[in-house]
Amino acid sequence: MELFTAPWWSALLAIILIDLVLAGDNAIVIALAARNLPPKLQKRAIAWGALGAIVVRSAMTVGVVWLLKIPGLMLVGGLGLLWIAYKLLADQGGDEHDGPVASTFWGAMKTIVVADALMGIDNVLGVAGAAHGSFDLVIIGLLVSVPIVVFGSTMVLKLVERFPIIIKLGAAVLAFTAAKMIVSEPLLHAIYGGPAALPSLAAQHSAAQWATYAAAVAGVLGAGWWATRSAAPARSPQ
Repeated sequence: MELFTAPWWSALLAIILIDLVLAGDNAIVIALAARNLPPKLQKRAIAWGALGAIVVRSAMTVGVVWLLKIPGLMLVGGLGLLWIAYKLLADQGGDEHDGPVASTFWGAMKTIVVADALMGIDNVLGVAGAAHGSFDLVIIGLLVSVPIVVFGSTMVLKLVERFPIIIKLGAAVLAFTAAKMIVSEPLLHAIYGGPAALPSLAAQHSAAQWATYAAAVAGVLGAGWWATRSAAPARSPQ
């Protein structure tokens, strides 16, 4: 993917939106991890924890980008990302932010790094899928995601609470990214086309691709709407 072309900019915008939506839970848990420390130690723990998070997330993202080159894993990653997009909509509300609390500097820093590694899997998969092997976009995605996760807990929470549509937009972008990963799967070139596909089948392959994009986005948004609608009576006061 060439720098500063329309596909490059669209992929970058997708990565930023994915980061903004998926970083919220990570940021909240990280903020809670060090809440019992004195203010000065909180800042140090978050700063050094951020450095550790950058190293861990960089290794994870590069590893995922490399793994997605193995035949079959783009399909698996795409299906996994569809599930993440659905859960993003289905799991709204509740008390899922009761994260671990540390009472020492090293304990808080360790909690921040471990929390970012474990909870950042969805973010890493989303960024790697949207980047489509472009390491410059992977690096930019890392530079965007880590500050949001580590420093932006309050900002992300308030932004999402004020504009709930961000969650739906993020889920749609994730679903579209997942569909692009599935369409790009080498094992499915007979259905979606590929480098060796016959030109005479280009229209058929293009129709199959767009049908997959539409089905992924509509399916995730529809399933998420149904899940939240079904859960609404259970959350309403008796």
